[in-house]
Amino acid sequence: MASGTSITAMREEATCSICLEMMTGPVSIDCGHTFCCICIMQFFENQRQESLSLGLFRCPVCREHFQQESIRPIRQLENLIDTIRRVEQESLCEEHGEKLCLFCEDDGQLICWRCERTPQHRGHTTVLREEVSPSFKKRFQETVTKLREVDDEYTTLKLDTEDQIIKWNRVIEHRRQRIQSDFKNLHTFLHEEEKSYLWRLEEEKKEILTELENRVATLEDKSQELKMCILELERNREGSAHELLKIIQQYQLALGFGPKLKQNTNKAISHVDRPMSAMAFNAQKPFYRNIGTMCIVSELYFDPKKILEQYQAIITLDPDTAHSVLHLAGDGKQVSWGPPQRKRDTPWRFQVSPCVLGCQTFTTGRYYFEVSIPKGPEWDVGVCLENVPRDSEVTLDPENGFWAIRLCKQNDYVALTSPLTPLCLRELAWFVGVFLDYEAGLVSFYNMYSGSHIFTFPKASFSEPLRPYFRIGKGSHLYLPSV
Repeated sequence: MASGTSITAMREEATCSICLEMMTGPVSIDCGHTFCCICIMQFFENQRQESLSLGLFRCPVCREHFQQESIRPIRQLENLIDTIRRVEQESLCEEHGEKLCLFCEDDGQLICWRCERTPQHRGHTTVLREEVSPSFKKRFQETVTKLREVDDEYTTLKLDTEDQIIKWNRVIEHRRQRIQSDFKNLHTFLHEEEKSYLWRLEEEKKEILTELENRVATLEDKSQELKMCILELERNREGSAHELLKIIQQYQLALGFGPKLKQNTNKAISHVDRPMSAMAFNAQKPFYRNIGTMCIVSELYFDPKKILEQYQAIITLDPDTAHSVLHLAGDGKQVSWGPPQRKRDTPWRFQVSPCVLGCQTFTTGRYYFEVSIPKGPEWDVGVCLENVPRDSEVTLDPENGFWAIRLCKQNDYVALTSPLTPLCLRELAWFVGVFLDYEAGLVSFYNMYSGSHIFTFPKASFSEPLRPYFRIGKGSHLYLPSV
């Protein structure tokens, strides 16, 4: 609400100089003075006779000449006058119509001088409206300040909440990517397992069919021999008993039916019937064999780590293959880079690259081993052929007998294919699992900290022994956990 002083000043500006009341329908003339529209028109009528010859009028205030056509309404001033009247109306006592000039501190409200004398306010402490205004302004300012502080708190909370929204979106997005990655890794793992099992089943099929085909060929040969025997016996059945007995004994010995016959015809014939019946029985004996390749996916692959651990191998490092800068410790379970050592010369020791092999040799079956690399800027982990070159620099890829992954000095992971295959890992691979399926020709790598698949080399055809392979860069250290 505007103060009394402000209202008074605005009322003075809105007072007509002719009627000395607040203007009604305010208008202005050329000199800038304003009047009530009715007042200035009445002024024209009074001045018309003396000013008609010239067509000019004089301003009632400054006496400047102006023409009637220059009169124009002032809408903004009219709106301001309506506001002043509305404020003044609000400042009047509704009961007595008097100006609200007092403030009752007991009831906390504005009253007029007549309200002060009523029983409702009699005996209350009252002060002039103008005197109480500063204290109310102070309280008002304190309230505004408090509200601003609360608003600042809300603004801070709002900004914090918006930051939380951003953070939670990031967390949810990271979790979504993790779920997608885990399922992708599981799909990849199961796909490789499916190929391995199908390959094993196909190999078993070949063995079974080969055995059955050989059985068919053997039975065919036996059948031909029997047919020839029957024809020979039929050609000689008109001979003497002695000749028949001799022929029967010859066929028995030739077909492996033994035993020796007695020297009479009836017993000889009975001995012939017995081996013939046995031969017929052997020919009809059914073929039976269990199929070893079986996979119950829901039970076997519920946890990929469990299936890998079924093939876990105990790996130790071979000191006769270790380069001179590699220091072995922990009963062949640890290796690190260090100052060159004097080691006895062996044909199996690496002379150029800082490499070492595992003692174990893989020639068939499935194997899995884990490698922990707690620190190190550079390393290789995988398998290699047992007869890889040790005294010359070669490209480490499958064509030269190496199936491994590498951490480079720039913290980049690659698979040692030709050309190198970049590996985009979301987490550091400081605990690596290596899985080998010799018959299927598969070498796969897993981040065992998260259980995620890292890489699988394209299918190979192994025909020579394989061994665990490790290359240690300067400042690196790895160890083989005990099973």
